[in-house]
Amino acid sequence: MKALKWAFLLLITAVSLLPFYVMLTMSTYYNEDIFKGLPLWPSDYLAENLKTVFATNFFRVYANSLIVSVCAVALSVLISALAGYAVAKYRFRLKRAMNYFIIITLMVPSQVGLIGYIIQMKHMGLGNTLFPIILIWTAFPFGAFFMTQFIKDSVPSEIIECARIDGCSEPGILFRIVFPLIVPGLATLATLVFLWSWNNYLLPLVTINNAKWYTIPVFVSNLGIVHRTDYAARMAALAMATVPVLIVFLLGSKTFIKGITAGAVKG
Repeated sequence: MKALKWAFLLLITAVSLLPFYVMLTMSTYYNEDIFKGLPLWPSDYLAENLKTVFATNFFRVYANSLIVSVCAVALSVLISALAGYAVAKYRFRLKRAMNYFIIITLMVPSQVGLIGYIIQMKHMGLGNTLFPIILIWTAFPFGAFFMTQFIKDSVPSEIIECARIDGCSEPGILFRIVFPLIVPGLATLATLVFLWSWNNYLLPLVTINNAKWYTIPVFVSNLGIVHRTDYAARMAALAMATVPVLIVFLLGSKTFIKGITAGAVKG
């Protein structure tokens, strides 16, 4: 029975990793050879494909994506934690309305407010820069909702009351007591925001017209279309683009699982 379970797990793992492996092998082929069949074995055209990628401003695009993702993580995690802490542990007027507002905005598709957001950024003089795709993460209803639920389940109100009795200030309670208790939740949210901002395609596509500010998804979609569509070079660029995502997920996998499962069982 155990061997059957391992065989099933290995099969699921192989099926899950097959698209990633095919992407790597496709990056080693000449573009037209990709369409002759499923490329399961590496070829010898990788250097030329890499040359095509590096002939562009790939490193600048890579840096743009890193800047956007890191800033998005910092802003989103901080603001979501503050909003979640306020809703979960403070009593104030319109608290219930604020909670409902977060839930309602969570259900509204982001595409609905896209045009209004673009017009707002343009009037603020931030159009065609990296700011629109960074600042969008400052109003992140999923993050506020996630941190509200996580703080409700992970931070006992008695600890906060004890800290107040001992004379600790409100910022001190937040940064010295609450934040250490919600590290798994913060790490989970940071991992998700990094992945989503790194792979974000629609917003950079409609807000950025200057190739100088392209991010990885928009850059890859425009790579090799001057004279022909070079899918092999795109695969090479995509393979390099997955490296930060893999590193972030490997570093945060333990806390990611803890954060996702926290609060799943109440007792």
